[in-house]
Amino acid sequence: MVQLHRSPAPTRPDPDSPVPPSPTDPLANLIASYRSLAGSQDEMLAPDGSLRPHWHTLASHLASLQPAHWNSRTAAIQRLLLDHGVTYNIYDDSKGASRPWALDPIPFILSAEEWQSVAAGLSQRSRLLNAILADLYGPQHLLREGWLPPVIVHANPGFLRAAWGVNPPGDAILVSSGTDLVRGPDGSWLVLADRTQAPSGRGYAFENRSIIADVFGETLESCRVQRLGSFFHAERDALRLLAPTRRGSPGVVLMTPGPYNETYFEHAYEARLMGYPLVEGADLTVRDRKLFLKTLEGLRRVDVLLRRVDDVFADPLELRADTFLGVSGLSEAWRSGNVSLVNGIGSGVVESPALHPFLPGICRHLLGEELMLGSVPAWWCGQPRELSLVLENPTRWVLKPAFASGSRDPVFLDELSSKDLNDLLARVRAEPHAWIAQEALNLSTAPVWNGRQLEPRPLVWRAFSVSAAGLCTVMPGGLSRVSPVPGRFVVTMQRGSISKDTWVLDSNSSSPPPDPPPSPIVLRPLRSPVGVPSRAAEHLFWLGRYAERMEWHVRLVRTTLQRFSGESSPSKERERLACLRLLSGLELAPPSTSAASLRSELHALLSKPERTGSIPDLASRLRYNAAAARDRLSDDSWRLFNRLERDAAQSRAAASDATAAAGLLDTLILDLAAFAGMQQENMTRGHGWRFLESGRRLERAINVLSLVRFASQLCASDNAALSPLLEVCDSTMTYRRLHFASPALLPTADLLLLNEENPRAAAAQFQRLSRVFAEFPAGTSGSAGRERELLDALRSELASLNLDALRHSTDVATTLLPSFCSRITDGCEAISAALTEHFFSHAHRRDV
Repeated sequence: MVQLHRSPAPTRPDPDSPVPPSPTDPLANLIASYRSLAGSQDEMLAPDGSLRPHWHTLASHLASLQPAHWNSRTAAIQRLLLDHGVTYNIYDDSKGASRPWALDPIPFILSAEEWQSVAAGLSQRSRLLNAILADLYGPQHLLREGWLPPVIVHANPGFLRAAWGVNPPGDAILVSSGTDLVRGPDGSWLVLADRTQAPSGRGYAFENRSIIADVFGETLESCRVQRLGSFFHAERDALRLLAPTRRGSPGVVLMTPGPYNETYFEHAYEARLMGYPLVEGADLTVRDRKLFLKTLEGLRRVDVLLRRVDDVFADPLELRADTFLGVSGLSEAWRSGNVSLVNGIGSGVVESPALHPFLPGICRHLLGEELMLGSVPAWWCGQPRELSLVLENPTRWVLKPAFASGSRDPVFLDELSSKDLNDLLARVRAEPHAWIAQEALNLSTAPVWNGRQLEPRPLVWRAFSVSAAGLCTVMPGGLSRVSPVPGRFVVTMQRGSISKDTWVLDSNSSSPPPDPPPSPIVLRPLRSPVGVPSRAAEHLFWLGRYAERMEWHVRLVRTTLQRFSGESSPSKERERLACLRLLSGLELAPPSTSAASLRSELHALLSKPERTGSIPDLASRLRYNAAAARDRLSDDSWRLFNRLERDAAQSRAAASDATAAAGLLDTLILDLAAFAGMQQENMTRGHGWRFLESGRRLERAINVLSLVRFASQLCASDNAALSPLLEVCDSTMTYRRLHFASPALLPTADLLLLNEENPRAAAAQFQRLSRVFAEFPAGTSGSAGRERELLDALRSELASLNLDALRHSTDVATTLLPSFCSRITDGCEAISAALTEHFFSHAHRRDV
């Protein structure tokens, strides 16, 4: 990384006195080809084309970068985004559901003076929206006294009767909010939209800062940028204050719709950042009007629910019944004052842009203050005068639905055909209250690096605030987004917008920003406020099983593929046929598969995700379970999963080339081995690790037992299956050192079934499982200890196998071993079922 020149912090002249670059200044070269868009304000350049004062330090650093440095740093940003697995999920997207996150290397900068003004306006807006919610779900003076037309509320699907009359702790219905801001024609900031149900973007903002700090750390320091960590400390303090009961450390959880949600990365990131369990609706239950988390130890009380599920999905009992995302009875638990919700159910009603024209008057009425942050000028068509203005000159306007939930692009009427325009206006006449009109607004632009030079792009800035106990904290930054192409003024993540780090400069130029106050030092807490959720433990259990299963299948495919290389011989032909039978036994190839079609079956196992047990299929299952337990996995573990996913994606292309396929299979085995090593060496030996280890050991035992079963059947004719079997079990070298002879059935069975010193043997798996089971929690159902009883019985039965007695009767061995292995395999699956019943279901209540 190039060392940038570290200039002293500049004095900050008046914003109206821009600093023009001198002809010899490198800045002149940087902005020579940069021209702001006509009719739009530019964030970096003043109207006369000179550099704005608060951009000067950053621009000086950027100007010192050579093209190679730009390329290396943008490549570093992309690598970090890929390693961290930063995605924004888009459904039915041609680029794939998990779209990689886009981050521009150039931040958006706000001066300290401008930030103070905006922060004050955001704080006021948070108080105002909370006061409106308290009135709408309470006395409704705003409707009775005419400050707000009733139809805006009662026709709004965001107004939920289930929330009426609720008095949450501290009267805080709205705790966390997001506000989309754009710069108006006069340079002032205007509110484009309010996000109050489950505002997203804070985690992405923090991740953006983390990556930019890694790549441009010295620049960040020289510009004296305010830190974001204080905001998350304030949020944690606010959540603790919201707990309805004071019983030590409150139970706080973050509820997500699940891995398929568009912002799931952020949910997992925030949960890990703040140290709260990431849960889904199925992890929670309401008993006696109290909310509980289903953990391995039993039901644990939840005091504060940080909700990332939209209002209508939060409670299928009182709201939408066709969803499993929420928790039945959550509304009643909230009404009873037994749990605090962030944010409260029904908070989405104030997201409607139809409220914007009425906010100045409501602010004076409720707060006795003038509205500090205005909204983008809007006309609600539910009023006759505003409706006639729209209908008289429709091409002047941009239309938006008044009550649309989530993201909805505006409609530019001047871009519609005559037929489409008439159809839309007919809808507006039929339901005028459901529409708002805005004049077309040219967004301000910010510089973007397009790979060759700086280029202006329209900008939208989302700011965040959190409120509790009368105190509002605004994040000194936020999530800025720019259009992916020049001139497009619709800036949304669904449209592929590019994100930017947002830098708020520090007003104090003499001393560094203060660190947050230290937390009380506790060397070793007696226990975590909340345990491992049962769903997370189940996903970790299956993560272990699928990781192990994928390794065995990869090894078997590689072993089979190797029988096609090198010189042909009768023994290789027999081994190839034996591999086919092993594949058929594991249901990886149809029983009717012929030796001639074996290559096509291997091709299918490498390339077809719809094929059960194929490499792409198992990679997808592995990824899903890893994502569902992402808050339990380290950054390095996640990097391994990303690499494994990228490598597995190449299997389709490599399937038609034997050499490429062999190299890919080797790489996948190394990836899986790296994950196994990460689990053993870096993961804390808690209950999460124990279930991951249990899944891995059970799956390994099942696979080795199944392979020994089918190989022993094949040994009735010859021993051709034994050499491939030892290769798949990674035990060839051990067998040779023990026996100095060609593989024979009984010594092979002894090595793979009974030898506890062989890490691939069934006995070794049972030995490890016994140690893990001894550390399991008591569980939640009446079947406690059932899995241990089953394991003890399997260990006893395995130890009773007397291979010595079979040495003189090969026919008996090839008959007895398959049935014996089949019984032990069934016992392993019974253990898996017992674990599910014991730890993953909660039919019996036990409060913790």
